[in-house]
Amino acid sequence: MEYFAGVDVGASAVKVVIINDNKEIISKEICRSGIDLVSASKSAIDEARNKIASGLSRVVATGFGRDTIPFANKNITEISAHCRGVYFYFPRAMTIIDIGAQDNKVIKMDKQGHLVNFKMNRKCAAGTGAFLEEIAYKMDIPLSELNSLAKVSSKAVELGSYCTVFSATEILTRIRECKNKEDIVRGVFLSVVKRIIEMDSLEGEVALTGGVIAYNDVISDLLKEYFHKEILVPEWAQFTGALGAALSATDSAK
Repeated sequence: MEYFAGVDVGASAVKVVIINDNKEIISKEICRSGIDLVSASKSAIDEARNKIASGLSRVVATGFGRDTIPFANKNITEISAHCRGVYFYFPRAMTIIDIGAQDNKVIKMDKQGHLVNFKMNRKCAAGTGAFLEEIAYKMDIPLSELNSLAKVSSKAVELGSYCTVFSATEILTRIRECKNKEDIVRGVFLSVVKRIIEMDSLEGEVALTGGVIAYNDVISDLLKEYFHKEILVPEWAQFTGALGAALSATDSAK
């Protein structure tokens, strides 16, 4: 049995997935990226390797820090990795929305799993994980509680600002107006959804990936309400890029 690893070096976390030559997920690991990407990546892959019986045949890195990983045999873009990871679960034409800590991506792939085009929000952190962290801090609410609060909201408080800083100021205004905190939080998630919708047309079937969706399924609910269609989420949404890199490692070996 051979084993292959994908290492997704993200701005917030390093994700590792190890698969065997039958393309079965054997182990996965996650740790914070911090300021030393090499050490974080080595720590994550060492933890994941403890669950397999032999060494790794090949390692492929992806993510914004993919060029910094010395033990990778190859690196690929996160766009390619997410296409491969999503196609593993949903082998058909798909629009992929990846919500990360620092950026969002809308990726279009065809029915063979090939990249058609993509768009990224490089201008502002609004609509990203960093945006949610900032709002949670401003409202003095644990980040882990935002999703559950939004789900019990009766009506979202709409936020008109497009900027993280201005949104935070607008939220303070809504607090002074005595709006319910759960309605404000649902409005924050609605703002995230609006930023995504404005990036590109979301045609056909839509799949969500990334750490933000892994912990905040209210985003999927809001998109479903908006488009009146099912929104797909891979089993391990936060590890989709790492899985795609691991699958790419099997191709490289062949």
